[in-house]
Amino acid sequence: MIKKALYPGSFDPITLGHLDIARRASHLFDEIIIAVAYNEKKKALFNIEERVNLIKESLKERNMPNNVYVTSYTCLTIEFAKSLNVSSIIRGLRVISDFEFEFQMALTNRRMDPRIETVFLMTHEDYSYISSTIIKEIASLNGNVTPWVTDVVKNALNEKLFGKEGKK
Repeated sequence: MIKKALYPGSFDPITLGHLDIARRASHLFDEIIIAVAYNEKKKALFNIEERVNLIKESLKERNMPNNVYVTSYTCLTIEFAKSLNVSSIIRGLRVISDFEFEFQMALTNRRMDPRIETVFLMTHEDYSYISSTIIKEIASLNGNVTPWVTDVVKNALNEKLFGKEGKK
């Protein structure tokens, strides 16, 4: 039986920390499905199609294992997980403050479907302090985001924030 795991998130944009979690999870499961969530409460810089494409291009750029796939969804995460027949939901933890929210979500998901486990992976220490929100703020102020994102994401941020001519 193939063991599939769902790695959901907004990924606006995807960071090297996210890719680190996906790579490590790919060694634990037969298939990893990175799922871009539509969340109307979050004001996204990139639309859902752009985020899916940035992830696909980032996977290629970083030579990710070929058992990592990308899709998007608009329903409850647990419902999407059930529809894909996954055994686990992957969640990355950066700092202790992440745990409280993730723990609450894991318990809620377990209550909704006890067959699907939540697996927590600690991020690599190189990325423990960075988030997509911080990446967007650094980029918007002409800062260098190279240590935390792929080239394709860096270029997309520049184009989105400053137009086709790039950084001002």
